[in-house]
Amino acid sequence: MTLTRRLWLLGALVPTLTTLAALVIAGRLFRYDLERSLDRALLAQAAVESVSLFDGPDQKVHLHMAVSPLVDQVRPFAPRGYLYGPDGVLVMRYPPLPEQAPQEERFVPGEPGVEPALSTRTDAGGGRWREVLVNVRSPHGERFALRLSASLGQVDGSVGTYYRMAFSLAAVTGLLLLGVQTLQARRLARRLDAMTGHLGRLREGDFSHAPAEDPGRDEIGELRAVLAEATQRLRGAREAQERLIADAAHELRTPLSLMRTTMDLALRREREPEELRASLREARREVERLAVLAGSLLDLAAVGRGAWDRKKGDLAVVVAQAVEGARAEAERRGLLIRLDAPAPAEAHFDAGGLRQAVDNLLANALKFSPEGGEIRVRLSREAERYRVSVADDGPGIPPAARDAVFAPFHRLADTAPGRPGVGLGLAIVREVAARHGGRAYVADSAAGGAEVVLEVPAAAGAVQNRPDPNRGTLA
Repeated sequence: MTLTRRLWLLGALVPTLTTLAALVIAGRLFRYDLERSLDRALLAQAAVESVSLFDGPDQKVHLHMAVSPLVDQVRPFAPRGYLYGPDGVLVMRYPPLPEQAPQEERFVPGEPGVEPALSTRTDAGGGRWREVLVNVRSPHGERFALRLSASLGQVDGSVGTYYRMAFSLAAVTGLLLLGVQTLQARRLARRLDAMTGHLGRLREGDFSHAPAEDPGRDEIGELRAVLAEATQRLRGAREAQERLIADAAHELRTPLSLMRTTMDLALRREREPEELRASLREARREVERLAVLAGSLLDLAAVGRGAWDRKKGDLAVVVAQAVEGARAEAERRGLLIRLDAPAPAEAHFDAGGLRQAVDNLLANALKFSPEGGEIRVRLSREAERYRVSVADDGPGIPPAARDAVFAPFHRLADTAPGRPGVGLGLAIVREVAARHGGRAYVADSAAGGAEVVLEVPAAAGAVQNRPDPNRGTLA
């Protein structure tokens, strides 16, 4: 069912039919109330007439409505009165019968004191009348029957007028609702068509344009804002992926080119065994470089896919284990690692991911620290976050490059001579931090060198399994 038909059905047809049903029920209640009011009026008139039938001169029987000074004014709506004698013959009638009119039917009076009888009668012309019959005893002991009859035509007319007006208003309201829902359906359809078209472009891989502007401030407007944000992130993710692929291809091309050159030179002419072994050793170094690069790329991809097992644990234990794992390499290079980590430091985190991030921070510090230097590792809590900082005595990171060092394959050109890397260590650190709802950044170090900080939330509710909105997904 289309949106327009759904709005017609639920926004116009169903309300109109419901309104009509309610009006019909109200009309029936209205008729019932009018008929009950007429019954009360007849009973009141019968009560007055029955106690005053014999208060005339010489207790002569009479109907007061026939001698009322307002008889002309009330005649159009006053009830008809009939008085029957003891033998059931009509004694008196109001209004009087025309001459030569047929006589009314006979009513033999019953026993006085019986409850008044109310009934509805239909005459020969189809008119309906509401009647009340009261048995009365005269002062001389004779029984009389008083019958008052009021036309239900006024009730029928009032109810008919009600139905005409109510149904006319319901029809007008239904048409207005139909028009309003049609306009609303067209407006909503235009807004949804714009988003549907945008989603179609996204499906085709076109992330270059944001969704069309939507002035609405309702749920569809919010959906458009979310879609625009998702498009921006997809565009950033594609750009990051394209950069990653290009950088990875460049990084792979260099060792492959060196290996091919070495092999070509070795195959160009006959070589001595020692020369061949040197060529193989050089090719092996490039193979090891490719293996490191492939391993780092796999680590980055695994971090980016992250559906991690976050559990409550002691972050100080993870940091301490990472430091102990790096001490052997530090001693080999003549470096000292100092750890300042209060225990316990309880948080919800993925132990494997956090360990890998801290290992990368330590590996980065080991690579850039001069011989005899010191690496300072500190774990602290600030508000609702834990802060892991790793500082070294190396050349430091220029302020202009502090954000770029977290990009994949970014390396500082004039640092760590003789100790090349693939440039993915800090990119993995940033991805791990983002997957935990935290961040990674380069801090100002008062002692010189570089200080790289990893922050993660302390509380479980602060953890968010989503990437940093300011960057694209790396894997």
